[in-house]
Amino acid sequence: MINYQQKKYWKITLFIFAILISVGSLVYTRFLVEKLKISQYKTVQLLADAYLQIGESFINNPGGSDISFLFEIIKSNEDIPLILADSSENILEHRNLDSVKILKNADYLKEQLIIMKHQYKPIPIHYTFTGTQFIYYKNSDLITQLTIYPYIQLFFVILFIFVSYFAFNSSRKYEQNKVWSGMSRETAHQLGTPVSSLIALKENIKLSDGVISPELITEFEKDTNRLELITDRFSKIGSIPKPEIRNIYEVVSLSLDYLKPRVSRKVSIGFDERANKNAHAAIIPSLFDWVIENICKNAINAIEGTGTISIMIEDTPHYVIIDITDSGKGIPRSKHRTVFKAGYTTSQRGWGLGLSLSKRIIEMFHKGQVYVKWSELGKGTTFRIKLKKNKT
Repeated sequence: MINYQQKKYWKITLFIFAILISVGSLVYTRFLVEKLKISQYKTVQLLADAYLQIGESFINNPGGSDISFLFEIIKSNEDIPLILADSSENILEHRNLDSVKILKNADYLKEQLIIMKHQYKPIPIHYTFTGTQFIYYKNSDLITQLTIYPYIQLFFVILFIFVSYFAFNSSRKYEQNKVWSGMSRETAHQLGTPVSSLIALKENIKLSDGVISPELITEFEKDTNRLELITDRFSKIGSIPKPEIRNIYEVVSLSLDYLKPRVSRKVSIGFDERANKNAHAAIIPSLFDWVIENICKNAINAIEGTGTISIMIEDTPHYVIIDITDSGKGIPRSKHRTVFKAGYTTSQRGWGLGLSLSKRIIEMFHKGQVYVKWSELGKGTTFRIKLKKNKT
């Protein structure tokens, strides 16, 4: 539940981040557009001055001065659509409008004039003798594209968010299905061993004519305790139990005492002789025992025959470190993280939940770490568990 909550916050964070990028882009683009509009207005104003000087020059000094540079100014405008019209809106000249549409549609220029009138106030050209003319203009293609671009970007960001959201949900549902499927099988597996033992005990009691020997009572207690432990494990999955300060060596010893009778005689399992016997850390015993059991079972499956499993406990100033080393087939470096994902398994009989559960238990309930410390193909693997020490 905590992991899914974190994913939810991560999705919300991504959503907010994407919106901020889009809004930032929109604001900045609008800033650029406004600057371009000011520049465009200045250009049109310069064109109006050029038209005025050309007109005045023809009237006041025909052929007497070089005004070619004024024509060059007008010709330099290759991107701003404009129309020069008289006070009665008769079109005298136009630039940078679609020539094909002008030929095909007789009203095209009048339609463009209306658009320009609504977009910007026309710039007047006051001639001394011939009256007033006006330059109408509208946004260049660059300004139009820049104006539209942020909204297109926002659309694709929103589309990306929705696609990502559905992808996250699909991934989560797929993972949930794997977890629940694996959990149901894990439950059956966990209950299978003590239930089988109890059935065997029942048959022994029948054969012994109702006389229960001390050995049978001891085995019966072991199995009922085991059932109690399994019940306690599963009851804690949906809650947040309080950790207890425990001797890690003793807790791991209890796990090994349960595993050893059920492990092939070809597999030797025990502590490294240098293991610290007095290291203490805050743990949830029933869940931590489950972690040790899962990692050891994974090691047993990796050995596939004769081999060893060695457990080392180290007490450092800040952590209690548990290294579980096997002499199995090893894990490729590319799979060091993948092995902790729900559903990943190399065993034909497995369902890939043990290491995934172990990681969740250590990280979510113990605030520690579990990872592959070392592995070499054909030589073995070391899983490391790091538990924060209790500050007294």
